[in-house]
Amino acid sequence: MVDLTAPELYINKELSLLEFNWRVLEQARSGATPLLERLNFLCISCSNMDEFFEVRVAGLIQRAELASEPPEEPDALPTQEVLARISQRAHELVAEQYRVFNEVLLPQLAAESIRFIRRAKWSAAQRSWLQRYFRDELLPMLSPLGLDPSHPFPRLLNKSLNFIVPLSGKDAFGRDIHMAVLQAPRSLPRIVPLPPKETGSGPHDFVFLSSIIHAFAEELFQGVQVLGCYQFRVTRNSDMYLDEEEVDDLLQAVEGELTARNYGDAVRLEVANCPEDIAALLMQYFELSTDRLYRVNGPVNLSRAREVYDQINRPDLKFPVFTPSVAPALAAHPDDFFAAIREHDILLHHPYESFASIIELIHQAADDPQVVAIKQTLYRTGINSPIVEALLRAARAGKEVAVVVELLARFDEQANISLAHRLQEAGVQVVYGIVGYKTHAKMLLILRREDKKIGYYTHLGTGNYHSRTSRLYTDYGLLTHDRVMGEDVRRVFLQLTSLGQMTALSRVLQSPFTLHSTLIGKIDREIEYVKQGRAGRIVIKVNSVDEPQLIRALYRASMAGVKIILLVRGLCCLRPGVPGVSDNIEVRSVIGRFLEHSRIYWFANDGEDEIYAASADMMVRNMFRRVETAFPIVDPDLSARLKSDMELYLQDNTLTWILNTDGSYLHVLPAEGEPVVAVQSALLQQLAERVS
Repeated sequence: MVDLTAPELYINKELSLLEFNWRVLEQARSGATPLLERLNFLCISCSNMDEFFEVRVAGLIQRAELASEPPEEPDALPTQEVLARISQRAHELVAEQYRVFNEVLLPQLAAESIRFIRRAKWSAAQRSWLQRYFRDELLPMLSPLGLDPSHPFPRLLNKSLNFIVPLSGKDAFGRDIHMAVLQAPRSLPRIVPLPPKETGSGPHDFVFLSSIIHAFAEELFQGVQVLGCYQFRVTRNSDMYLDEEEVDDLLQAVEGELTARNYGDAVRLEVANCPEDIAALLMQYFELSTDRLYRVNGPVNLSRAREVYDQINRPDLKFPVFTPSVAPALAAHPDDFFAAIREHDILLHHPYESFASIIELIHQAADDPQVVAIKQTLYRTGINSPIVEALLRAARAGKEVAVVVELLARFDEQANISLAHRLQEAGVQVVYGIVGYKTHAKMLLILRREDKKIGYYTHLGTGNYHSRTSRLYTDYGLLTHDRVMGEDVRRVFLQLTSLGQMTALSRVLQSPFTLHSTLIGKIDREIEYVKQGRAGRIVIKVNSVDEPQLIRALYRASMAGVKIILLVRGLCCLRPGVPGVSDNIEVRSVIGRFLEHSRIYWFANDGEDEIYAASADMMVRNMFRRVETAFPIVDPDLSARLKSDMELYLQDNTLTWILNTDGSYLHVLPAEGEPVVAVQSALLQQLAERVS
């Protein structure tokens, strides 16, 4: 008898997510990664930490304030203990980020004539040019605020670059002045390239904005002695809270919350070379304890170093360029994708196969006189999306266009509000989903009049309709003419737009209704096969795992003898390798050039494999608080291809990390004489062979 709810069987999700960021940082430490890509991974790990504090740590702090509340998570760690462990591990991570930047990457970049030049190393010509730059470009933009009873400490934007400047002397009105605060406008570049001809610099010499302001801060305070200049940055609670019972207009409610987000409660303070008394003053103002103070050895926003990546044309220091292919079935009908989809289902694997095919499909639908309606969900699309332009054109041409825009896509809220306004102005029917349930499903339905009936053309995907991220994220998308699948999607759209009752779907699984229970049912089915003496196997690829009921179902399957492999990129609360409980479960994490984003659920089903692609991870929010879809891959050829891809992931011995029972991860490396398998490179090679 095993209590599968025992807290020791679960890893804390916040600590697990923090370990994911260590794996990202490892890409910056690895000499196998091209040098500029290593800098990029370092910056990604820094921006990941920003969001971790803005959302995850902020939520824990709020929970800690409700000290009487019982632990909510299955690991049952007290909130204060979680915060203490996060503080220790996060301080270690930040220290390592700056060590890698200062001691590893800067020397290697300098050897390639890419330099971040610090103030102490400026030549006379560089200093002269930077002083002119300060006076011409920065000085007019900067507005320092002296602190006194009539000028209290200002409200500072979340994650803004700021300076606190101790002073000595009197101002123009004869008042003693002791301290000033300066906020660098967000419009200013954080990295300034030095012009070689005017400064005698190398081809790629850069200076941080913070260094320039520090060097010439005295020019902002005429007649007053500047005693120091110390940069700092405060990270604030950026999660949005909407009272579902009080929301009358979701659009207006979100717009109102966006401004407040910039000034939420402080959760972290970063300072650089700051004296103890100044740091104490800042912590007092922001009401932060010492465990939330992070002293850094360099610029307080290291992620801004990413700006140089696009400014440097050094292919030898970046990942090899590749051109995504057009799926052969679509390439055979370049002017009529509908004909290609009618012939057979098409499975796209991004970024190896071009997302531009989806954009082209929507453009063809907008221009095709036989198309009568287009329905689509938009979670993240990006600025100036070509998909939006096609939808606008379709609406102006008189087609029925209905779009579900998710206003609460985190950190894309403002872009989605602007998108909603544009679509509405063109006559598109825009809805915002269901209050309390994010619409996270990725669905496109095109209705086309054919032979006196309506033909259904459906796209279901695991990733967003976003042109930029489609080049960076691995995702699958299915194009099908299957009427049953199309009718399922039409019913989901009807539910979202009309607020009608849930109707039964034939093939598509949907959260928050059928997906969770169906997954548990399929896990239990594998258990029954093993009890009957047959083989049982489950392979699942997702971004995160934290849903307790699914974890317990997998534990039961492992105890019954079902072989389970989980490919989990990010956080995983399931604890593998526990004797008698999860010793038949292996958890692997793949971190590489592309962000592994696809969600695949594969059940062996006694030799009659069932495989689903989905928009949903194995998380509480995906199963119960979001509208999600999972769709079966029923075409035998496509199913075989997807299974082949999954098996390739399991063979990887280069990008893979194995989750240990204690929550740590071990990097998998090829044994002596073992062939090297890097799954993302192998998939790129398969792409080249497929189109050659």
